[in-house]
Amino acid sequence: MAPHDAVLGWNEDTTAEAYAAFTRDFPMYSATSRDLAQRARLTDSRLVLDLCGGAGTTAAAILELAPLQARVISLDNAAAMQRAGKRTMTDPRLTWITAPAEDLAAHVPSPADAVVCNSAIWKTDVPAVFAAVHQVLRSGGRFVFNIGGGFAGVSHPDETGRTGPSLNTLIRQIAARDYGYTPPRPGADTPPKLPLEAVTKHLSAAGMTVLETEIVAQHSTMAEKKAWLTIPVFARPDGGDFTHEQRMDILNKAYALTTPDTATTTSWLVVVAQRPREGR
Repeated sequence: MAPHDAVLGWNEDTTAEAYAAFTRDFPMYSATSRDLAQRARLTDSRLVLDLCGGAGTTAAAILELAPLQARVISLDNAAAMQRAGKRTMTDPRLTWITAPAEDLAAHVPSPADAVVCNSAIWKTDVPAVFAAVHQVLRSGGRFVFNIGGGFAGVSHPDETGRTGPSLNTLIRQIAARDYGYTPPRPGADTPPKLPLEAVTKHLSAAGMTVLETEIVAQHSTMAEKKAWLTIPVFARPDGGDFTHEQRMDILNKAYALTTPDTATTTSWLVVVAQRPREGR
């Protein structure tokens, strides 16, 4: 079963506003968005799709790198997220479309030079989305996306070298102590949800080729991690009959056991794929 934030809560204004505030106050999403946009090679692009674009952080990075004549479509299934983005993003080159990622081919008017998706592929029907991306990309167009290390089953050396308990570990401990929470016990052989082998297989089935992959590290602090976990869809622990207020109580108690500027690291698998050029 996917975590509770996979499908629920994204179309709620409380989540959308908290998420948009986080992207303004902390660099995680803007940094990962710039990385993906740079890998998409947007120098000569005219149409770029921001897939599962949320409140528009990735669209903003694309607009910074794409030429002035380029248009950007930000497609997301959550109207609340897009409403939050529209309040601060008024670039006339940006179009917002509310639709599922799987339906993107029905909403893209002409071949796209690139499709970029930041941290959301795992929430979709991956084979269907990859097929739709292939359909909308021009010959030679790039598809660039990332997958959280936990879902991809990868870890950057910077993350594996961490000392001390993570904030998530402390949250589970506080929840068990104060609320009788029993965390799920996954089997030792539980496979990752979206490893590179599966990604490559799905891309190949969709008619695309992998150009490059890289495991990258995103560095932040306990303060940023705590702010991220206050967003309702990300609040922990998973499972259990907790209200949001109870999760925030657990988070605050766990955070009190940390130092705000302690460095934290998350791992990401970055994939750059391409619709093959015609004749090859």
